[in-house]
Amino acid sequence: AYKSILESFIHAGAINEVKVQVVNVHSEGITPENVAEKLSGLDGLLVAPGFGNRGIDGKITAVKYAREHDLPFFGICLGMQMAVIEFARNVLGLPQAHSTEMDAKTPDPVINMMEEQKQVTMMGGTMRLGAYPCDIQANSLAHRIYGETSISERHRHRYEFNNAYLEQFEANGMKATGTNPTTGLVEIVEIPTHPFFIGVQYHPELKSTVEKPAPLFVHFIAAAKAHNEGQLASKKSTSKVEL
Repeated sequence: AYKSILESFIHAGAINEVKVQVVNVHSEGITPENVAEKLSGLDGLLVAPGFGNRGIDGKITAVKYAREHDLPFFGICLGMQMAVIEFARNVLGLPQAHSTEMDAKTPDPVINMMEEQKQVTMMGGTMRLGAYPCDIQANSLAHRIYGETSISERHRHRYEFNNAYLEQFEANGMKATGTNPTTGLVEIVEIPTHPFFIGVQYHPELKSTVEKPAPLFVHFIAAAKAHNEGQLASKKSTSKVEL
């Protein structure tokens, strides 16, 4: 999957006429004290898929930095879940919010195991796999990216956004703009007031090709390019010296 992500960046870079330089930042080493240093100079932040506790606190800290500093953000699967947890802790005021994958006893399980997975005891090969439909809200960032209100993307996960908290999230600025039409599961979250902040439960990198780059990657790189150009323009304007 990580190779697919790197290939997707190449596809998206070609469409945007830029060469994408990927900087790998290991989240185990990210803390609130050094996050600015670790992420300074980046034009976008992608938090990739994954499993387990490794580097979780660093991922959440990185998402917080991107949200607060208008840094283009793109979360895939676990990356989307980290965005949800960060928002719950730092915007909704739920400091112990977590995923039950990492903390089964969290008082605020904003990410929880899918209902059909709770009865599964043999975990191998039982995840939500394959392509599933997603309905997209009109006039959302996701709608602008896909240009459609109904899409199909591939999945590989057991945990999901807990809809019991959906009203709180939406009232405070994080919107669920993509949902499964049959189950109501949240597939896409975004923050409309941010220049580019989107998380998806599915894996768009798995369908990206040279001839048809994944739209989410294309628009993420476009946002990163715009951020880069804005930073350069800002540096030029502040470097002028009046005598």
